[in-house]
Amino acid sequence: MANSVSAGGNSPKQHVHNLEERIKIEQLTEALEEIFAEYGTILEIVAKKNLRAKGQAFIVYDSVESATRAIEEVNGFELFDKPMVLDYAKTRSDATVLREDGNEGLENHKKNRLAEKERRQAQEALEAQKKLKRPASTAEPARPAKTTKGAGLKSTSSTTTAVVPDEFLPPNNTLFLRDLPDDASEASLEAVFGRFEGYKEVRLVPGRKGIGFVEYVDEVSATVAKEATSGIPMGEHGQPIRVTFQRK
Repeated sequence: MANSVSAGGNSPKQHVHNLEERIKIEQLTEALEEIFAEYGTILEIVAKKNLRAKGQAFIVYDSVESATRAIEEVNGFELFDKPMVLDYAKTRSDATVLREDGNEGLENHKKNRLAEKERRQAQEALEAQKKLKRPASTAEPARPAKTTKGAGLKSTSSTTTAVVPDEFLPPNNTLFLRDLPDDASEASLEAVFGRFEGYKEVRLVPGRKGIGFVEYVDEVSATVAKEATSGIPMGEHGQPIRVTFQRK
């Protein structure tokens, strides 16, 4: 069985970017498979259409050697009139983990990835909250507003872009918990949130006290739970917790 990473740190999973974003995913995947299948056995091709992942894809081979040949020979090759840029991916693919570590290893891999994603989301939410609380700069006096703009026109200035407060985020199936007591555990949170229909699981963020996530099967169940638990006291001192929808 081939190793997932060679001695030089290279991986059988390669990152392809600078792809044409207007091409349909199915058409793009077919074109990538036709090009890259020449260099070895492909385990997986991952291309997504969400905004953050547009213009890139991941090709997963069964060996580092195949990925290396593809990178050396295809890098700069034009696909849909744009030169592709290739390099080794920094993380293992699900297909590679399953092949090398089995089902149990894949489950751990997914849990670690989810925990890392939630850690980033929690950090972003806290940063957004800090921005909302930050007082406006007084370095320059405020300029009077222009009165020549038509009534209905909106300024395109970046300074007018506002972060939506967590309390007004649109509903989804995951709740974001804050101000949890330090001794909060998954068991104690499950006792509170597991009472509602559609409950799936509760997750605490490793290394971060005071925050957590609760997932339900749908946004209706999550909404019912949110309305019933927002501000509920928890812990030894009866500290009210904050419950909002997860920021997507």
